[in-house]
Amino acid sequence: MRLPTRTWGEGDRVALLVHGIMTDHRTWRRVGPALAARGLRVIAVDLRGHGTADRGPYGARLFADDLVETLPAAAEVAIGHSLGALALSLAVERLAPRRAVYSDPAWHLPGPGSGFGPEVLARGKSLSEAEIVALNPRWTSEDVANEVAALAAWDEQTAYGIASVYGADLLPERPVVPSLVQLADPSVMISAADAAELDRRGFEIRTVKGAGHTIHRDDFDGFMASLDGWI
Repeated sequence: MRLPTRTWGEGDRVALLVHGIMTDHRTWRRVGPALAARGLRVIAVDLRGHGTADRGPYGARLFADDLVETLPAAAEVAIGHSLGALALSLAVERLAPRRAVYSDPAWHLPGPGSGFGPEVLARGKSLSEAEIVALNPRWTSEDVANEVAALAAWDEQTAYGIASVYGADLLPERPVVPSLVQLADPSVMISAADAAELDRRGFEIRTVKGAGHTIHRDDFDGFMASLDGWI
């Protein structure tokens, strides 16, 4: 599936941005311009079922295939968040960016027995503005407004389409390209043991102190500082 995209900047040096579940390209509203200011042409997608992209069917490998169909190969850097990081990791060999950044990647989601599963995630569709603020107290009012709009556009069936991911160990065996794993503090996605294992496998690990899961919205400055040497 060809995905809709949003572009900031121009030129031959390209950065790719892939959002997580429940949101869309608007999550990168500060990151896109910041990377463009560094001389990059920045391309952000709306994954299928998100934003203005077409709907279903859904699955992690389908998300990855869409990235390959939509985005240029050999980018300077590719950055994925959460589900977007999972999709990027499944597409990275074909996209072949020079570097990859996986921001709090969904590589080891809790299983349904933990009280977290597709039904729980799908209920996020009905979150009110006040609930979004309560869950994300460090977000700006513009980020909150963007999330309200993104949730209205989101197809919650994506949560069921990735049901096989819950409880699965999807940590990559090795970094296909030089790769940074950027973690929240604490990360609900990557445990300390997983982080140590990823380090052993050759990934660089950096934690943004005090940041929640959506690091680039919780602590934009910390997010950008964590990318030092990678962008």
